[in-house]
Amino acid sequence: MTGHRPVATESFRANKKLPLQIRCGCSICERRFGMVMKRSMLRSVVLFFLVPAGVFAASNVVNLSHYDMMRPDFDAMKREGIIGVIHEATYPSFQRDAKYLDRQMGALRAGLLWGAYHYANASDPIRQADHFLSVVSSAWAQANPVTRPSVGVLLVLDFEKNGHYPGGTMRPDQAVAFVERIRERTGVYPGIYSGEYHLGQVLNGSRVTPAQKRTLTNCWLWIANYHKEPRATAPWSYWAMWQYCGDGKCGLPRSAYPTSVANIRKAERNIFRGDRTALQEFWQRRAWDPAGGKPRRESERTLTAEL
Repeated sequence: MTGHRPVATESFRANKKLPLQIRCGCSICERRFGMVMKRSMLRSVVLFFLVPAGVFAASNVVNLSHYDMMRPDFDAMKREGIIGVIHEATYPSFQRDAKYLDRQMGALRAGLLWGAYHYANASDPIRQADHFLSVVSSAWAQANPVTRPSVGVLLVLDFEKNGHYPGGTMRPDQAVAFVERIRERTGVYPGIYSGEYHLGQVLNGSRVTPAQKRTLTNCWLWIANYHKEPRATAPWSYWAMWQYCGDGKCGLPRSAYPTSVANIRKAERNIFRGDRTALQEFWQRRAWDPAGGKPRRESERTLTAEL
């Protein structure tokens, strides 16, 4: 991963009005009514994925790393409509981001949701996952229990082409091993972040097996495209979060897609596929609470099923 968007933030709603029916109350009518309701709900879910993200989304997530040299004003971020911050925690070779802990404290004091990502390379994926969780857990233990939300930390694997650090670029089979290790230790799958082009190139080659693709689709997708709204990238049928701006670079209209936030002039900003409430619920469902004791066992289900 190298303000408030002025668009509609109302959550998408399918037309839930059903034709007026006279129901006698018998078991047959009740079953028919139930089938109509299920079909209506299914249409809502399908339409959720078909409409453009801008119809019901806002730029309300920021991601940061040690490359951002300023001291972020998290209170100002919150006033501008930011809800969550995802920060680099670890990067090759087994380094911890020196700014992670201090910024976690500041974001939590401001009442923002918190997330962490690991920038991957082609070294041992199990060791990478364990190092990542160790750093995240250690930092979380140092947070003030009063400001530390029970929702926990949203975890992400940064699965992009590695041009910054030693060790090469993580392969798809290594990504599978990494996310399975995270799942084993935390009870939840992390998100996967990557550029749309890179993701399409590496995951749709002949060397990636159907089983590997199925495993990766247990992870929610965070996709980067600075020029247009990304498409659904196989093997995913949807994306949950879109990074439209990286280090202030954005080919979209600035009036609708701001490239700064608070005191960060060249920001990395993201759009979640849903409104404020949906984002908070998503964070609650997908995050890991390092202080929560036993791992939470999230059932393996798609976002469609969750809706």
